[in-house]
Amino acid sequence: MKSHSEMLSLLDAGDPSLYDVVTSGPGPEGTLPLTDDILRNRPSGDAFGMSQDAGMGWTPSETAGPQYVLLSTLGGVRADDGTPVALGYHTGHWELGLALRAAAEEIRRAGGVPYAGHCSDPCDGRSQGSPGMYDSLAYRNDAASIFSRLARSIPAARGVLGVATCDKGLPAMMMALAGLRRMACVLMPGGAMLPPSAGEDTGKIQSIGVRYVHGEIALESAAEMGCHVCASAGGGCHFLGTAGTAQVVGEALGMTLPHAALAPSGQPIWIDIARRSALTLMEMVRRGTTIGDVLSDASVRNAMAVFAACGGSTNLLIHLPAVAFSVGLRRPTIDDWTAVNRRVPRLVSVLPNGPVDHPTVRVYLAGGVPEVMLRLRDLGLLELDAMTVSGLTVGQTLAWWETSPRRTALRALLRERDGVDPEDVIMTPVHAAALGVTSTVCFPRGNLAPDGSAIKSTAIDPRVVDAHGVYCKTGPARVFTREVDAVAAIKGRGDRTIKPGDVIVLMGRGPAGSGMEEVFQLTSSLRYLSWGHEVALVTDARFSGVSTGACVGMVAPEALAGGPLGRVREGDRIRIVIDRNRLEGAVDLVGDAQREFSPEEAARVLASRAPHPDLTPDPLLPPQTRLWAALQNVSGGTWGGCVFDVDAILARL
Repeated sequence: MKSHSEMLSLLDAGDPSLYDVVTSGPGPEGTLPLTDDILRNRPSGDAFGMSQDAGMGWTPSETAGPQYVLLSTLGGVRADDGTPVALGYHTGHWELGLALRAAAEEIRRAGGVPYAGHCSDPCDGRSQGSPGMYDSLAYRNDAASIFSRLARSIPAARGVLGVATCDKGLPAMMMALAGLRRMACVLMPGGAMLPPSAGEDTGKIQSIGVRYVHGEIALESAAEMGCHVCASAGGGCHFLGTAGTAQVVGEALGMTLPHAALAPSGQPIWIDIARRSALTLMEMVRRGTTIGDVLSDASVRNAMAVFAACGGSTNLLIHLPAVAFSVGLRRPTIDDWTAVNRRVPRLVSVLPNGPVDHPTVRVYLAGGVPEVMLRLRDLGLLELDAMTVSGLTVGQTLAWWETSPRRTALRALLRERDGVDPEDVIMTPVHAAALGVTSTVCFPRGNLAPDGSAIKSTAIDPRVVDAHGVYCKTGPARVFTREVDAVAAIKGRGDRTIKPGDVIVLMGRGPAGSGMEEVFQLTSSLRYLSWGHEVALVTDARFSGVSTGACVGMVAPEALAGGPLGRVREGDRIRIVIDRNRLEGAVDLVGDAQREFSPEEAARVLASRAPHPDLTPDPLLPPQTRLWAALQNVSGGTWGGCVFDVDAILARL
């Protein structure tokens, strides 16, 4: 506790030299390139903006050049040598200033005037298991609005370059750029972090707590691997989670240059993408092309196909419809997603789904999105006339990629440096099938999920899948209304412990309960504990992109909206059936602790029961997230992308 005199010292430094305050200055040398037209016909803000530009140090005679906006999720404060003065929230936005600088320099060389604005983003990994997660998904809509407002706040801007990397910031950027449909816009993904030469990836490392508690990892090993896991300062996580999948989907939509997603952050090849993205933006302006000319229903269908081929994060089931909505396109439905996943084989072997756990940088070296799209083109699964920001169609881009020196050199590098055959990372359908790889996502229904749910069916542990590709489990419900209590039970704390055979039912964690939190603490525990594959999870929350196992999420309707999941009781018998080949499934109440129910009796029981007595919104749910939950609910809800449909909202008011 500071003394009174010490507290007073905080009010003034006591250095008299600080009081020598300069009260005026000469201003920048030179003159502004004002014209009769600017002063007579254009808004006063145009001329005053030039004054401010000169004041910030721009050469006064160059302030009339074409204006461009550079938006990003940049976070942290770096010294000139790159060391941290103030840390970012995560590695994904730490190095973005390097890309922005390269892009800005390219625009200035061309006579343009670049403006940079930032809306930093949170880290889902950092906020896992805490009330910080209650802001995560709601942040996305807020950030998309801020990016849009920042773009419009440079009224004379010709185009916008968006640079973002991670789980919510990148989807927000994609929504904002799509919503600026009458402007030229280019997306640059923030790339990938390097994995450690030895140790664990950024997905597995997040389960060290539960593995330590169960004696499966020593404290010393956890501390050492935790220190080494982030092997480069920038970029998204090593696995194809939400950040990586959003990068992949952004490229598949045509919003980026080819072979931009998953590039290693900070390296020359990544800086070069920033430079060429700026050139592409200026070329779009010269052609008179807008992002609305690029994005189409065909673009969305191509992105869905690439998502399925890569085995992407289920969070993109929310984000891609939101991007489509932002540009005024039809939002894909559960039926659309089901049809795509039945038609498109999974072809990419990557963390966390395997079958070999390659980090995302290897996917990039194996050819990344263009290589995946080559496979899909040869299967007749792409719409090749869809446009891209480069001015080329998807078909023209793939024709270039197939014979490009870039493709040849990087695939050779993967063989030489890592000893990995690119064909083992981005596989042929025959190769993938021989390894037992199945399609990505299934949408189970049933009496506990009448409006649907989602499971990354390809990620169910093969040890619990029968010879026909069917996962079938019936077990007792272990009911929780707070994630923290479920995690404690997995860790064996208290008198409610989880054991093999249980079905964890986590209710009240949808939009109205927790902002639809991400419950990676639970799913990572089940993924990496030696016995976790024998436990299932059913919840109205959502999952991290790295989640694997028999985990059914996004159950609809959510429990707090009257969904039957909220009527499950401790000890109820829950049956989960997932056919990984036919992509069909169901989640049903089939009995209580004493006996089994017929389907008709189960329906009567669910209809007659009151909601679980502990089912309430989380008391720490922020009011801003409560508002988000209400607004997105009348705008199409989870399957509609959790967007704000202004017309639908106004119609309810």
